[in-house]
Amino acid sequence: MTNMYDVIIPAAGMGKRMQANQNKILLTINHKSILEHTVQVFQNDDNCRAIHLAAQRDEISTLQSMLTNYSKIDVITEGGSERQYSIYNVLKAIAPCEYVFVHDAARPFVTQDTLNKLYESVQQNHSVIAAVKVKDTIKRIENNQVEETLKRDELWQIQTPQAFSYQLLLDAYNKADADYFLGTDDASLVERVSKVHIVESDYDNIKITTPEDMFFAEAILKKRGL
Repeated sequence: MTNMYDVIIPAAGMGKRMQANQNKILLTINHKSILEHTVQVFQNDDNCRAIHLAAQRDEISTLQSMLTNYSKIDVITEGGSERQYSIYNVLKAIAPCEYVFVHDAARPFVTQDTLNKLYESVQQNHSVIAAVKVKDTIKRIENNQVEETLKRDELWQIQTPQAFSYQLLLDAYNKADADYFLGTDDASLVERVSKVHIVESDYDNIKITTPEDMFFAEAILKKRGL
């Protein structure tokens, strides 16, 4: 299949909010690291051709050893000081491909259904991101005062994976680099050069960020019978 996708997983962050003495993706859930849970999802996806990672320099050998049994692991590149720089390093290191997914290392519960929807959509729309509808009322605040109540039916909480045509994503990163633009996610870079579509994901697709999230992660695994 010529139109398979490659996935980039930035894994070079420090995870300070986790308050752990190590990179949070190395913490274990059900006897397996968070990163391994994440990699396994893409290892199991028939539409995924290769898995590429950005890592802290002193953790590259650790990740290589940890991920020996995952046959799709390809490039492990040194990350940068920001997530955006880490992904750009990987983009410049890998061979050109048809599509690129970018996925948070600490988001191990994305489902095959979401991957399938992203894969189908990216072939038609060239840029698509996973998202869920906002549950809570959102207000814009200035100086501790409410300035505006936003329309909840127009608001979506953005997740990963985010999926793009390889050349579109590379062009967006090249432009961001030339403009010294630092975005909040990959879509914020692509939005400067193209429209971005969404597919609806699910609320289990959490990003493990704080110690409390480890309890949610255990609950999700239990719900799935794992």
